[in-house]
Amino acid sequence: MNTATGKVYLIGAGPGAADLITVRGARLLAAADVVLYDALVTAEMLDLCPQAVKIPVGKRSGQRSAAQEHINQQMLESAASYQLVVRLKGGDPMLFGRADEELTALESAGIAYEIVPGITTALAAAASVRQPLTKRGIARSVALFTSSTAPGESADTRIPECDTLVQYMGGKEAMLTAQRMLAANFPGNLPVIIIENCSRPDECSQAMSLNDLAHGLPGSTGPVLVMMGEAMRARSRPK
Repeated sequence: MNTATGKVYLIGAGPGAADLITVRGARLLAAADVVLYDALVTAEMLDLCPQAVKIPVGKRSGQRSAAQEHINQQMLESAASYQLVVRLKGGDPMLFGRADEELTALESAGIAYEIVPGITTALAAAASVRQPLTKRGIARSVALFTSSTAPGESADTRIPECDTLVQYMGGKEAMLTAQRMLAANFPGNLPVIIIENCSRPDECSQAMSLNDLAHGLPGSTGPVLVMMGEAMRARSRPK
């Protein structure tokens, strides 16, 4: 028998800054009974739900995927005990958020759910460094990709064929991506912008070339996004 009494909301927290969550997402957080949140969700974001039971369930790149099964189980147990359950994810739930597994678990258990989108980091990063991802006559297509793989999946993921490439979770994998791009005859002077901790107080960014990136990045302490393509070339600004 299905004992679930609650409804689950998969909410995108956005790139990090608490005031970049949607109005709907903030309203649901303020009413939540329990919030299961990812590792990348900031303390300031959790201040929006002081009344809720808060359960950290996030995992970072490189951890065992079996953790996802545990997250699914915690989500189902919460729905059986609380009326309004929030599964809070960094960025947007439907992009690199393992939403498919969580939606399947909810559907299999007959639990009602709703998805509240969030600002994905690529858009927030482009706004922060003032570099549009598309430009007339230069870039009319954008690919969002990651080199993170599931167990048993080939790590040799192909380079997307797009004008602007945005690599999520780009830290140590970005160097390998750049080397593969150079081997595929991408120009060495292709502009690259690296953004770490997008929208947070400690955000930092760096412009370089594909050749530079192929030699590696300095160590990072937060999430890294890599944007590549002619659209990332320094804009000419009025004097």
